[in-house]
Amino acid sequence: MNKISSIIITLALVIGIGIVFLGGSKSKNSIATSQETQNIEIKDGIQYITINAKGGYSPKVSTAKAGIPTKLIVKTNGTYDCSAALVIRSVGFQKILDQTGEEVIDLGTPKAGQPLQGLCSMGMYNFAINFN
Repeated sequence: MNKISSIIITLALVIGIGIVFLGGSKSKNSIATSQETQNIEIKDGIQYITINAKGGYSPKVSTAKAGIPTKLIVKTNGTYDCSAALVIRSVGFQKILDQTGEEVIDLGTPKAGQPLQGLCSMGMYNFAINFN
């Protein structure tokens, strides 16, 4: 009887943990999707793309316009993980970001079909910006 009780309790814990993790990831994806539509803004002829860095990068994929001057704004807010160590090889950017603040990176005038990829120094977290 003791062995069966242990198995039932273990099974219930595994199912409960799975529900917590799967439920949490769905809500994060919903947030990332809504952020993707709001993370690009054009002001005074300059395109600004905002990426949040904490526990990874959000949104993971953005689509921006090609052929206009573009700046990337990377926001941190109590970021103590490796997403603070940002590398963007295509523009020669590599820096450990402030734990809280904004880093503005001039991307020049991106060309269509040449995506930009950012990643943490360990390669665990990444984001992409596609230019059309």
